Amino acid sequence: MWRTTLRIIGIPECVEKENGAESVLNEIIEENFQNLGIEGEMCVEEAFRHPRFFNEKRPTARHIVVKMAKMNDKERIFRAARQKKITYKGTPIRLSVDFSTETLQARREWNDIFKTLKDKNLQPRILYPAKISFRYEGEIKSFPDKQKLREFVTKTPPLQQILKKASIREKR
Repeated sequence: MWRTTLRIIGIPECVEKENGAESVLNEIIEENFQNLGIEGEMCVEEAFRHPRFFNEKRPTARHIVVKMAKMNDKERIFRAARQKKITYKGTPIRLSVDFSTETLQARREWNDIFKTLKDKNLQPRILYPAKISFRYEGEIKSFPDKQKLREFVTKTPPLQQILKKASIREKR
């Protein structure tokens, strides 16, 4: 599911106390994307730290989730962010897509297979929303679910050996 939200990762805690979390995004845009041309016209509907509570044992700062009024603003920011390293007051940060919880769970289910393919240097990727693709014998193979991958693996014994440790069994 496409959403008009984005995640800002790497901003220290309590930075947004003065002017609000919306101002953090504006500062990032001013610092990194002067030529983007959306400073005045960009409309942020809501911005907040996620999760809402702070865990003292967690070593990293919570992410800031920003909900944009227009999908085009989000896309313009991501397009510009792909071309350069993003910083906030000199500190490197990341901008990320904010997926729904269902999409995140579906992507997590590919983790063990992804790691196995990466160890064998098959160049795996997880595509939106939750498909896996990898390079095998010079071709890029893409699978929307574990069942399709399982069918392909049964026809290719070398992949059976590679993926026998990874769990490609059905959900119960």
